[in-house]
Amino acid sequence: MRDVEIIRNFTKYAAGSVLYKQGNTWVLCTASVEEKVPPFKRDSGEGWVTAEYAMLPSATMTRKDRDIKKLKQDGRSVEISRLIGRALRASIDMKLLGERTITIDCDVLQADGGTRCASITGGMVALEDAIRKLMAQGLLEQNPIVRRVSAISVGICGGEPTQDLDYAHDSTADVDMNVIMTSDGRFVEVQGTAEHDPFTDEQLDILRALAKDGCTKLFAAQEAALAQ
Repeated sequence: MRDVEIIRNFTKYAAGSVLYKQGNTWVLCTASVEEKVPPFKRDSGEGWVTAEYAMLPSATMTRKDRDIKKLKQDGRSVEISRLIGRALRASIDMKLLGERTITIDCDVLQADGGTRCASITGGMVALEDAIRKLMAQGLLEQNPIVRRVSAISVGICGGEPTQDLDYAHDSTADVDMNVIMTSDGRFVEVQGTAEHDPFTDEQLDILRALAKDGCTKLFAAQEAALAQ
């Protein structure tokens, strides 16, 4: 797995902010708290966690236009935003959160594969920092985080099972799989695709074991960062 670095309190105003580095993939994850919920959650006594994802124009070798230039959000960004929100909601007891919304903004500063997985793993730390701040302010009596989540990409590259794909591996992989896991050993999402030959049960089991190993390492990195 690539080297992981988690820098907390990276910006001044966000309730939680993390610069998350995994190799040459760098994502700024910030958490913002609003004392309101979407209409479908109103008067439910439950909170909400959502996410937004964007890639900065210079994050890749070829400049990417900002979405505002097209007057609509890029379809890939929408799909990844939903994925991040869905993953992070698996970590929270919404009743304990109360009727407030936490939005995790994930801005890719530099992309070298695995940006959605990095956003989830870094976003979890930003979310936990925001929760700690709410508790310190007396706005929460009980910690609503019931488990952590992390995510990693695995695949088969040149016939070999590979953990944590960078862009060079991702762009040429025979099989590409993103796995989101909880710290109590369960799966939030497993999304795998054969780019060439279909993969076997045996290969799937190997990739699942690789992903579990990778997520275990990422949970340890989250714990170490949050202990500082």
